[in-house]
Amino acid sequence: MRVGPFKNPLLAGLGVLALLIGGTWIGQGANLIPGSVMTGDPKWLVIGAIVFLAGVLLIVLGIGRSGRDPNGPPGQH
Repeated sequence: MRVGPFKNPLLAGLGVLALLIGGTWIGQGANLIPGSVMTGDPKWLVIGAIVFLAGVLLIVLGIGRSGRDPNGPPGQH
């Protein structure tokens, strides 16, 4: 079922969540967000970047085209 501009709103929502989590981990790994055992650990910068990119991919897949023309088959409009 297509809801608004999203082909799959669940994927898009998970993508946004992954962006937020990945961005937080990038900030902690880059020593920009203090107060965690992850702060300043470059491992979390890399993990955060991977999660962030996965979030971008999920959003692209969630927003992607459904493959159907909303106007119907050619010649019908």
